Amino acid sequence: MLFFLVSFFPFVLLLSKSLPLEPLPQWASETRLVSILLFQEVLSFLAPLLERCRPVRAGNLTLPSSLMSPGKGRPHRVENVEELAEMSVLDLPELALDCILGRLSPAGLCNMAAVCSSLKERCRSDHLWEKHMKEKWGRVIGNAARREWKLYLASTRDSAVGAEDINRSKKWNGVLSCLWPISWLNFRIDSGNKHKSPLPDDSIMSWYRSLESGKLWFPAQVYNREHGHVGFMLSCYDAEVSYDCSTDTFHARYPPHGRRMMIMEEGVQWDRLRAPPVNTPAYDLHISDCLSDLRAGDHIEIQWRRNKEFPYGWWYGVIGHLESCDGNELLCHCHLSDTVILEFNQYTPGSRWRRASINRKAHREEGNETDGFYGGIRKLQSKDEISKWRQLWPKDVLV
Repeated sequence: MLFFLVSFFPFVLLLSKSLPLEPLPQWASETRLVSILLFQEVLSFLAPLLERCRPVRAGNLTLPSSLMSPGKGRPHRVENVEELAEMSVLDLPELALDCILGRLSPAGLCNMAAVCSSLKERCRSDHLWEKHMKEKWGRVIGNAARREWKLYLASTRDSAVGAEDINRSKKWNGVLSCLWPISWLNFRIDSGNKHKSPLPDDSIMSWYRSLESGKLWFPAQVYNREHGHVGFMLSCYDAEVSYDCSTDTFHARYPPHGRRMMIMEEGVQWDRLRAPPVNTPAYDLHISDCLSDLRAGDHIEIQWRRNKEFPYGWWYGVIGHLESCDGNELLCHCHLSDTVILEFNQYTPGSRWRRASINRKAHREEGNETDGFYGGIRKLQSKDEISKWRQLWPKDVLV
């Protein structure tokens, strides 16, 4: 390569410094420009090689004091330099290294992964990221979010394939454009300004970083939507959310309903989010499988929507007693009736939203355009779910 460079450089000088008696033809000037560009490419290729091959000055070499003679200050003869090398973290036992990596934060693992290729593979291991994913995202990530992540990966891969085809065609254009050096120069400048970003892979680390960066919008449910609007108190609606690391909050976009287009809400706090407990889409009726087990005092969530054009939201309520029952638990036979009383005690007594009834055996969607439509029911079994609804209880009674 050096011989080629030495022999090629005088040719470039000859073309650039020659003084012909007559003007050169057009092809000669273009050949001169091609030669200059080719020489520039050779230098850019050799520069990294020469950088790595720089000689080491004696002043840059330092030896530990234990290797210096105590009197004369001259180093002893080193028989085996490898034995005196400092110990690397990769020399630690496997268990010790895993324990160290397991105590690192997500930012620490990302920094450690940038040290070398061996640590990069170790720091990307799923077993190191499962704990971080569960601690930060476990409450808001469900099966729907996992499916969305798979779709996101597939879309990025398809985009990458399309970009490769475009780059391949550009490379052929670059080769053919050597006949027109100016256009080839413009192509080299444009392509040199573009930097490829690494594509996400199917790892927990990549999933975590996509969530953290806010690039991934995923399905979740938002309590008391639209900043706790009075019309949505003690409800939970489906939305697509994206994390904002600068404020440690979320952006939420709700599906359109009625004449209203998609609604955006910013600044959604963590405590207002949850993973969807069921896989029922927002516009579909949930199939109830708990109707025969409902008894007075049970805590429930029921689908409700204003009209047929609206998506369902999940509303908190309890199972009440029939009017014919005095409320005595020992004498209550409400669970034997086909009529189930729903109570929403956040509303004042006498409000038309306070009580509703459904048929235990033939319940599908019941209601009208005035009072709305009641859909599927899910019985709350978890104390954490019940406690969450009680924490959201409004300070003032709703009318």
